[in-house]
Formats: sequence, structure tokens, C-alpha cells
Amino acid sequence: MKRLIGRTDLEDALKNLDKLTHEEARMAVAQNLKATHIVDERVRGVANTVVAVDNRVVGVDDRVAKVGDMVAGIDGRVVGVDSRVACVDDKVTSVDDRVKMVGDKVAEVIHGAQNYLRSTADMILKCRTAQMEGKQR
Repeated sequence: MKRLIGRTDLEDALKNLDKLTHEEARMAVAQNLKATHIVDERVRGVANTVVAVDNRVVGVDDRVAKVGDMVAGIDGRVVGVDSRVACVDDKVTSVDDRVKMVGDKVAEVIHGAQNYLRSTADMILKCRTAQMEGKQR
């Protein structure tokens, strides 16, 4: 009878150990599931952030494309301005040449006027000298 009682205690202990092992395994699975849920939530948060960043990048791409279009338009205008500047440069060169010609003519007139004034002054001086000599006689 003691053997039967001892076996019952042993069987009860084994059943208890089995029950505790199953409970410990369930607790381990529960902790693992909890950690998995936390990781899943964080991954979803990262995914949402990536989507938001992607949307911003698309917006930036659109803006960059618009800037590219504007730059292309400005490039065409610059070509037009460049040809106009070349035309203005040619006109300025022409005006510069004309001003130089006028300056040369003015220099000739001044030179001629100076010669005329010198000869006139020389004649006046000779006349006055002659008049003064005539008065002194």
C-alpha cells in the first residue's frame, strides 16, 4: 500500500511538474507575443514615417521639375537678351566711332581757329606796331 501511495505522490508531482512546464511555456509564448506586437507597432510607425517622407520627396520632385522648367524658360530669354546686347554693343561701337570722328573734326576746327587767331593777332599786332611807328615819326 505504501508503494501505491508513493506512486500516487510521484504521479501527482509529475502532473504538477507537467502543469508548471506548460504554464511556463504559455508565459514564454505570451511574452514573445507581447514583444512581437511591440516590434510590429514600431515597424508600422517606421512605415508610416517612410510613406510621409516619400510623399514629401514627391512634392520636392514636382517643385524641382517646375524650377527646371522655369530655368529653361529663362535660358531662352537670356539668349534673346544676349543677341540684343550684341546689337546694342554694335550700336555703341558705331556711336563711339562717330564721336571720335566728331572729336577729330572739332580738333581740326580748333587747330584752324587757333591758326586763324594767331595770324589775325599777328596782323593786328603788325598794324598797331605800324600805327605806333607812324605816330612817332
